[in-house]
Amino acid sequence: MTDLGYDEELRSERSYVAGLYARLDAERARVKGALKDALAGEGRTAMERDDEVRALGKELKRLHVADGGLCFGRLDSLDDETSYIGRIGLFDEKNDYRPVLLDWRAPAARPFYVATAVTPENMRRRRQFHTRGRRLVDFTDEVFGRPGGGERGDAALLAAVNAPRGEGMRDIVSTIQAEQDEIIRLDHPGVLVIEGGPGTGKTVVALHRVAYLLYTHRERMERHGVLVVGPNPAFLNHIGRVLPSLGESDVVFMTPGDLLPGLRVTAEDAEETARLKGSLKILDVLKAAIADRQRVPGQPVPIQLGEVTARIDAETAEWAREEARASGLPHNEARAVFVDIVTYVLTERAISRIGRGWLSREDRDEWERLRSGLVKDLAADEKFTATIDGLWPILTPEGLLADLYTSPGAHPALSRVDGDAWTVSDVPLLDELYTMLGRDKAADRAAEQAAERERTAKAEYAAGVMDGLVKREDSMDDEDHLFAHDLLYAEDLAERFVEADTRDLAERAAADREWTYRHVVVDEAQELSEMDWRALMRRCPSRSFTVVGDLAQRRAAAGARSWGTMLEPYVPGRWVYRSLSVNYRTPAEIMDVAAALLAEFAPGVKPPESVRACGVRPWARRVTEAELPAAIEEFVRDEADRPGTSIVIGPPGVPGTVPASETKGLEFDAVLVVEPERILADGPRGSAELYVALTRATQRLGVLHQGPLPSVLAGLHSE
Repeated sequence: MTDLGYDEELRSERSYVAGLYARLDAERARVKGALKDALAGEGRTAMERDDEVRALGKELKRLHVADGGLCFGRLDSLDDETSYIGRIGLFDEKNDYRPVLLDWRAPAARPFYVATAVTPENMRRRRQFHTRGRRLVDFTDEVFGRPGGGERGDAALLAAVNAPRGEGMRDIVSTIQAEQDEIIRLDHPGVLVIEGGPGTGKTVVALHRVAYLLYTHRERMERHGVLVVGPNPAFLNHIGRVLPSLGESDVVFMTPGDLLPGLRVTAEDAEETARLKGSLKILDVLKAAIADRQRVPGQPVPIQLGEVTARIDAETAEWAREEARASGLPHNEARAVFVDIVTYVLTERAISRIGRGWLSREDRDEWERLRSGLVKDLAADEKFTATIDGLWPILTPEGLLADLYTSPGAHPALSRVDGDAWTVSDVPLLDELYTMLGRDKAADRAAEQAAERERTAKAEYAAGVMDGLVKREDSMDDEDHLFAHDLLYAEDLAERFVEADTRDLAERAAADREWTYRHVVVDEAQELSEMDWRALMRRCPSRSFTVVGDLAQRRAAAGARSWGTMLEPYVPGRWVYRSLSVNYRTPAEIMDVAAALLAEFAPGVKPPESVRACGVRPWARRVTEAELPAAIEEFVRDEADRPGTSIVIGPPGVPGTVPASETKGLEFDAVLVVEPERILADGPRGSAELYVALTRATQRLGVLHQGPLPSVLAGLHSE
């Protein structure tokens, strides 16, 4: 293509992209108008209006996020058909709704990501756009199938990976590579495991897969939403913009410690404790703790029924306990069985004494009449209730677990002074106990009655407001009267006060422990324990998961050593494994250093291959304890004058540093690792920590060390 030809093509493409933005603006104006009309709500109930407002609001969000990088490429087929690819789909309503812009998730857009010179997918050319705001700056062409013609698909990709890092992860819709696209579009109904070393893009691939699933199965998925689980809040904040930038908002982001709404994690477990809590062996401990609180009396307990005394003895309580346990109901719900048996025994004994000499069992009506009265008496008897509470108490997960941890006979690894100083490892145990214990039906009834009283009060208030408006209308002129009458209806007002829940799906799901999701993404999944997996599986009955991780980076004592061990019990034969082998983040100079460490602690794991070099050698400098603070300050000061992001990573207790565990999944232009010898001293876990630290950098890596430089870091350039 001549320069003149390129310039003419560029003007033509700019005109086309400008036309797409004009369509986007027109569609946005149309939706805004429809949203305004829906908010007015004429001729609709409040529920209908809220549904329409929510749907139009989501559509408006979708149109807003499409503003940045609306169109990022074009495909020309061997049949001389041209398709433009972008964030969303746009159509020509005047021409049979012909697509003028293909959504990147549409099947017809797939060749944009997978076509190569060897397998061109019936394509002649792929054109990739480089835009700034709404302006098309330039484009790059790849022509497939030319004799001697090579692929030139690296331009957009290398520009993206070399660009300075911002505050959050960016989407990759314009630079998805073939191996990534295959995973994104994989239509597997069970669990998909995506494993890859640092920089392979496994997290962003998983998020784009969610966007693809929401696009292709929207009706099925959007009613329940998607849960994304990440290792820490910094990581979730880092990735939290990707899905909204792709127009998807029905997504809940949580750490494993957030799975129970309202619970605050304030402490950290020792390694041995975390290992025990994460193991399925802890289930026996929890079951035993519950069983230990299902008791029989040491001495018979007398209960006064009218003029006679009946006793709850060990034999009665043992029978009731056996029946309650045999019911298969959770502890709190099985209490009703226990109470029924004890009540039956006490009333039978009391009736036989009350009716001695004049009442026989053949007189069933009178017998049952007496029983009914005695049952009511027992229900109101404080001593009976207190006795039942002692033998089969209503238990809460928090109360039981705190009591278990602080009891004198607690397992040494579980014992602690502050029973409710919750750790991340406690969360799946508490979640398990919610299932084991079940609901407190009496408390549920009381809460529902209170809610009903509140709804009634609100409805009465709404009726009162309406009555006041009606009286006011009597004194208005016709114009004001019509305005007030059109604005408010009594039924509509009552619905707004009583029924309306204006929270979006993500807000409602995050606040509801029993919410179930259509799909769950688990990042840094190698850190999750067996108990963590039980908690997550409860939240997705369909067992539709995208699991992202790297076993070589595992640091959690109870984490995964193999994917099959964790997944096979829940999805036998329904999980598939895919790996990513290309490192798009870490330059070759840095990856060579990290690969030497990987070979030391995980010799069977092959490091990912970097697609680029940055031309900057990673360095190491030995400093004294007195020199260390100034050396860290120097790094921070130098990096502040450069574009992009930087971080200082070090062992716990070193001022000005962040532990490697808090940087998992994150990336920075420059990284300074402080005292690697102390990080390595933490054993196998320390090696994984250092591997994570070394592979966070996209451009520059430096190391400061006080002791001798560990031999596995010999590849660093000494300063």
